Amino acid sequence: MRSSNPVFSRRGFSRDNGYAGFNTAPQAGGAAVGTQGNPYAQPQAGNPYAQNPYAQQDLQYGAPPQAPATTGRMTMDDVILRTGTTLGTLVVTAALAWALLPVDDANISRSYGIAIAAGLVGMVLALVQSFKRKASPALILSYAALEGVFLGVVSSVVDNRIASGAAMQAVLGTMAVFTAVLVAYKAGWIRVNRRFVGFVMAAALGFVLLMAVNLLFAVFGGGDGLGFRSGPLGIVFGIVGILLGACFLALDFKQVEDGLAYGAPREEAWLAAFGLTMTLVWIYMEFLRLISILNND
Repeated sequence: MRSSNPVFSRRGFSRDNGYAGFNTAPQAGGAAVGTQGNPYAQPQAGNPYAQNPYAQQDLQYGAPPQAPATTGRMTMDDVILRTGTTLGTLVVTAALAWALLPVDDANISRSYGIAIAAGLVGMVLALVQSFKRKASPALILSYAALEGVFLGVVSSVVDNRIASGAAMQAVLGTMAVFTAVLVAYKAGWIRVNRRFVGFVMAAALGFVLLMAVNLLFAVFGGGDGLGFRSGPLGIVFGIVGILLGACFLALDFKQVEDGLAYGAPREEAWLAAFGLTMTLVWIYMEFLRLISILNND
């Protein structure tokens, strides 16, 4: 499956990257290993990871496939460790930015300028990583550090100038969404299939296009643009943004699950951490924006 997450769509657990279960060699007289349990796997020859003759039977009866015979495969511990490291880097730099870049009247312009510069460079690093064939821990951690600077200053501005306690509320909201989506996904209440992916992609494309148009109107026409980020419409779009983030979390969980099941290499855990971090940043920013709008109103 080609992930909607820009990280996974380039090199992660996608159909054409040659990892077990996604680029599987057909067995004699039957379907390819992994295709019966994975609706996105396509039978292709030359998969070095399809070495388990019982994988098809396991998947048919709902059991997880046995681990590949080779070593160096991604595990859940790898995903948790890399994700914790990436998020930890982001949190530390955000705390430092909050403490060292004041947002009082005398310093807010300088602090905001540094934050915007850090955010732009972080965006460039994220794009570079998305188009690389392999995960680069240095790029991923650099992105997290710069994104932390941006979030630290923005959170400080909102917390000190618009709504006291907004940052903590946004953190709690993000944690609640993550937990709810994880529970719903594990319970089978969310089924990530082709229809779900298509719906999320269409909704995300429409959302991004509307926000881009609103930004252009705000830059060239002044004010709040078309009002998509303020007032009642801003509240509606803030909720939609959070729901989209929740959908992307489900896609991220699916990618991690497939990577574990079909033997993705261990370094791909960095891509899992990268994708989860970007999604959590999206949800946090939407919560922060929504809280700002509600307090302004």
